[in-house]
Amino acid sequence: MALTMHNKEFANKQIMDSTKYVRYTPEQVEALERVYSECPKPSSLRRQQLIRECPILSNIEPKQIKVWFQNRRCREKQRKEASRLQTVNRKLSAMNKLLMEENDRLQKQVSHLVYENGYMRQQLHSAPATTTDNSCESVVMSGQHQQQQNPTPQHPQRDASNPAGLLAVAEETLAEFLSKATGTAVDWVQMIGMKPGPDSIGIVAVSRNCSGVAARACGLVSLDPTKIAEILKDCPSWFRDCRCLDVLSVIPTGNGGTIELIYMQTYAPTTLAAARDFWLLRYSTSLEDGSLVVCERSLTSSTGGPTGPPPSSFVRAEMLASGFLIRPCEGGGSIIHIVDHVDLDAWSVPEVLRPLYESSKILAQKMTMAAMRHIRQIAQETSGEIQYGGGRQPAVLRTFSQRLSRGFNDAINGFLDDGWSLLSSDGGEDVTVAINSSPNKFLGSQYNWSMLPAFGGVLCAKASMLLQNVPPALLVRFLREHRSEWADYGVDAYSAACLKASPYAVPCARPGGFPSSHVILPLAHTVEHEEFLEVVRLEGHAFSPEDVALARDMYLLQLCSGIDENTVGACAQLVFAPIDESFADDAPLLASGFRVIPLDSKAAMDGPAASRTLDLASALEVGSGGTRPAGGTELSNYNSRSVLTIAFQFTFENHMRDNVAAMARQYVRSVVGSVQRVAMAISPSRLGPHAGPKALPGSPEALTLARWISRSYRIHTGGELLRADSLTGDALLKQLWHHSDAIMCCSLKTNASPVFTFANQAGLDMLETTLVALQDIMLDKILDEAGRKILCTEFAKIMQQGFAYLPGGMCVSSMGRAVSYEQAVAWKVLDDDDSNHCLAFMFMNWSFV
Repeated sequence: MALTMHNKEFANKQIMDSTKYVRYTPEQVEALERVYSECPKPSSLRRQQLIRECPILSNIEPKQIKVWFQNRRCREKQRKEASRLQTVNRKLSAMNKLLMEENDRLQKQVSHLVYENGYMRQQLHSAPATTTDNSCESVVMSGQHQQQQNPTPQHPQRDASNPAGLLAVAEETLAEFLSKATGTAVDWVQMIGMKPGPDSIGIVAVSRNCSGVAARACGLVSLDPTKIAEILKDCPSWFRDCRCLDVLSVIPTGNGGTIELIYMQTYAPTTLAAARDFWLLRYSTSLEDGSLVVCERSLTSSTGGPTGPPPSSFVRAEMLASGFLIRPCEGGGSIIHIVDHVDLDAWSVPEVLRPLYESSKILAQKMTMAAMRHIRQIAQETSGEIQYGGGRQPAVLRTFSQRLSRGFNDAINGFLDDGWSLLSSDGGEDVTVAINSSPNKFLGSQYNWSMLPAFGGVLCAKASMLLQNVPPALLVRFLREHRSEWADYGVDAYSAACLKASPYAVPCARPGGFPSSHVILPLAHTVEHEEFLEVVRLEGHAFSPEDVALARDMYLLQLCSGIDENTVGACAQLVFAPIDESFADDAPLLASGFRVIPLDSKAAMDGPAASRTLDLASALEVGSGGTRPAGGTELSNYNSRSVLTIAFQFTFENHMRDNVAAMARQYVRSVVGSVQRVAMAISPSRLGPHAGPKALPGSPEALTLARWISRSYRIHTGGELLRADSLTGDALLKQLWHHSDAIMCCSLKTNASPVFTFANQAGLDMLETTLVALQDIMLDKILDEAGRKILCTEFAKIMQQGFAYLPGGMCVSSMGRAVSYEQAVAWKVLDDDDSNHCLAFMFMNWSFV
């Protein structure tokens, strides 16, 4: 008993000793802080070593030093949390201020609309009974006249050819811009899905009932106003459609501001319309409250001022009062208001493309929101919130993205002053081929082309086409994730070899080529994940002795953007360029790829689209190729058009120019064909009898076919093909798709050879094909002679009892490779009416010989 009491007293004394207060000298704290900066959580051995190395700590017990580090970590955590909460509080306060201002503006807008509505009602009721339709229409329109034409004010006559006249234009531009940014000069309508918050892009709105197209955004950014102005004025760094921006003259003003005369060229988004250019006055100044303003407008005959450069091959567009207002926030950061308002002369383009030039939503995505996202990206990079792997700085990765996008735009536009010239057509007008024999100007003089002594130039084959009922985001996501559905490995190998001293022989483009697996290695993404930069590794396989040279891994630098289906008015794009293993910062990039831009503005597009999977089995409807949202939501009301632009670039040697041109034409045509089939396959609309023929009339969608296959197997064999817990919905389809054995279906035809209509992933691997190319393969072409004889013998049995087990044997893939299998099962697939739909096969334990 006494011993027990003694142990308790000893334990209590130890606890008191370990928790007693210790006063540290400044020298001791300094020594501990040095260790903490290197290792915030030292081990017991490290703490003992610290006491030995620092004699000034010898009077402190190891347990006390452990407690000091615990307290130090706790204080650090509390400090960081307090700093974070203060930052969030500042953001919320600034956002609250912004929302109150927006609410005030909306109140004024409502009052204005109520007044106009009352005025029109009064005019209608006071009109005499004998008023004709025309006069009534004029009365109604008179109330809307100011709003419909807004904002195109009449400018007084003045001489704007001197600094005083230009300052008058600048001051009017400033007043008009501020009335749009913070007032009611434009009837703004908030874009769907743009929810304001401390971490969101801000409040985004588009114009309604005004001349031209306009968009407006306001939000918070954690950067100094001067830095933001510097970034936004560098338009080519964030506006991907900006080809060049030349400041031709800078005129200081008496109030401390500057007037700049600017000539800007922008790219055309497709091959079907001319590019635009602008002749602008840009005015930078400060307001009385300390805000910075940069506003700009076009100088035209109505505004006066010096005449800009002639348009040449460009169409001169007009920028109405636009710009950005930057107001500093208390505690750091800024509130930004951005307004873009342009008239792109839509009447000068083909009628089918006019929605591209008349959509405020497209303008918002391409300019207004792009500017806001770019600033927020740099702000987060500056604050260290974004960490990138691979040892590359964010600015370098942004440069790669800009170079890929710019190279693709250059290829699509093919400007004469860049050295592009058209090659004569081969008789077809679907593909345009242009060459550029001045690589230094095209690719930049920093590249060393001495490794290609016979280098002749760059060749680009491009085409544009209209797509119906295909969401751009879904199509580009599919092209990104399922490269083997459209790409030719041989053409990829030729492009990669052009980076070496001796390129391979020009390949003969084959639709689909032979499949190669590809691995996507992410490099970077923007804050809101609307753009991805990644490296794609194409894993080479040699299927025959002559293909050994191609059996090596290849690499692509790839830029993917606009693949969020919920985004309204966004262009979806997939751009890539071959790179070598070194992946140098100044590596030459020959950009190729796809761009899909929505053409129609439709109410259904304003709402969030259903989330859908891109598993091949669920993305492709067999035959007719529809797709169903993962949740079962039908998108039958989706009825929109988009324009797809494809461009592929290749280097060529002088003596091989014609061969490369022929290959490029053939390849782009094969890619167009593949994309058209994919587009039809992933279209969410349920094509009716009047919407055009289906690829295989009467074929069910993937979910229905999966249910029929599983149900028929159970009816005929008495066994379960798939697990009983997943016999409904997407789970059944995915389980069929990922089944380890090769399962495939072929048509039941008595007057022709059966052709394959569906295969799961293992089936496609066994046949060495893709879902798009599957319908070109016939059953009797893959079975060897023994297999065909056995099937003929067992066919009557299959049709009578519904199934048959086939012995192991050999078959041949679409690439001619021998495949062995241990056993096969064939069974009839019945539809919901118990009628014969197709024949299904399952090849078990197959392998290449």
